[in-house]
Amino acid sequence: MIPHPIRGLNAHYDSHRVRRKDITVERTATVARKTAETDIEVFLNLDGAGHSELDTGLPFLEHMLEQVARHGLLDLRIRARGDLHVDAHHTVEDIGITLGQALGRACGDKQGLRRYGHAYVPLDEALARVVVDLSGRPGLEYHVDFPRARVGDLDVDLLREFFQGLVNHAALTLHIDALRGSNAHHMAETVFKAFGRALRQALEADPRMAGMVPSTKGSL
Repeated sequence: MIPHPIRGLNAHYDSHRVRRKDITVERTATVARKTAETDIEVFLNLDGAGHSELDTGLPFLEHMLEQVARHGLLDLRIRARGDLHVDAHHTVEDIGITLGQALGRACGDKQGLRRYGHAYVPLDEALARVVVDLSGRPGLEYHVDFPRARVGDLDVDLLREFFQGLVNHAALTLHIDALRGSNAHHMAETVFKAFGRALRQALEADPRMAGMVPSTKGSL
C-alpha cells in the first residue's frame, strides 16, 4: 500500500480545499488494485500543486501523466508493476482503471463543482480539444489519428485504452479530438495537457453552486 503522502504532496492542501459552509472537504484518494497481470497503487489529491511521482516502467506514459498532474494542478503518485514482458496493454489499461477509481472517490458527491470543463492546447503544429463532464455516466469519444504506431516504446493505440479505463471507473463523459498534427509525440502531449486543464476546470468550486449538486436530478 502507498504510505501516507510525503510532505511535498501535502504542502498545499490547506489553501486549496473545497469549503462547504463551515466544513472543509479534503478531496484525496488512495487506491490499490492487484490482479494476476498488474499491481498498481495510486494516490491522488485534486487540490494539489501539480506534483507527480511516477514509477510504472513506461517512460512515455509517465511523461504524459506528468502533463495531467501539472496542468490539472493535481498531486499524483502512481506505482505500477505489470507483465511488460508480454506487452504494455494490461499495465496501461489498469493504470487508467485505478486512476479512474481514485478520481471517482476523490470527487465525492460533486456538490458545488463546475462539473464541465474544456480546453484547447497547441504544441507546435498539433492542436487538441478535450471536453469533460463529471456526469456520473461513463462515455468516451476518442478521435486521434496518429501518424505512426509507436512513440518510444509505447504503442499509441494503448492511449485509448488508458482513457477508456479511466472513463469507465471515474464515471465521466470525455470527448477527445486531435484537431491537427503530424508529430505523434506532439499530438499525444496536447491531448494529455488538454485533459489535465479540462479536468481542472470541471473540478473547480463554483461559488454560485455552493451546497448544490450541478444537476437537475439532484445527484451525479
